Amino acid sequence: MITGFPPEVASKIGSYVYLYLDPETEEVFYVGKGKGNRAFDHLNDSSETEKTQKIKDLRKKRLNPKIEILSHGLDNENATHLVETAVIDLLGVNRLTNRVRGWRSGQLGRLSVEQVVAHYGAEKANVSEPSLLIRINEQYRYGMTPMELYDATRGVWRIGERREKAELALAVFEGVVQEVYAIRSWHPAGATFSTRGDLTCRGRWEFVGNVAEARTRKKYYLKSVRKEFAQGSQNPIRYLNL
Repeated sequence: MITGFPPEVASKIGSYVYLYLDPETEEVFYVGKGKGNRAFDHLNDSSETEKTQKIKDLRKKRLNPKIEILSHGLDNENATHLVETAVIDLLGVNRLTNRVRGWRSGQLGRLSVEQVVAHYGAEKANVSEPSLLIRINEQYRYGMTPMELYDATRGVWRIGERREKAELALAVFEGVVQEVYAIRSWHPAGATFSTRGDLTCRGRWEFVGNVAEARTRKKYYLKSVRKEFAQGSQNPIRYLNL
């Protein structure tokens, strides 16, 4: 097994994106990027990660991961990042040992054509009901199930008593509404979740609700609320009409 590029190859290959595959199934289990001999570093990685455990499991069977170079000679770091992101989005991070999606995958990664149209040219939403705009930029990913999107939106938040006046919660990713929920009730953090582990945290809250009725949902789904957030604001929640 090759465990490093010859010096003349390492100096010429440039930036590249590489894959780790299970030699028995040919399934990709890791996607990475780098220069020089970066593709081989994981073979000697002693950290405790899903990726290193997979390599250990293969070696117990007297096997080594299969390493492939997917794209090479990339002329700048952005190009390398974008190729890696595209591959991770295509394969799905849930099928890989990568801990996270690729670089700027939310802004530049996989989206439906409807979401692309919304991202670049969404009509402005004029929210008239008492509502909460809830930004889920860190949790959102393409292909989330409806339950995953609901759970990412409904908690857990540090939010004041005005929450009780809100009728709607709008899930917002990169300034575009991804779903609209009718709020039924509020509960202390960790009281109603079954999918996100122990979220108990004093002073934080989560809501229970359902997807808004069709007419209300149509008013806001894939519409832009970017102007409702002040530039540079880090607060994930914006109150409207409360």
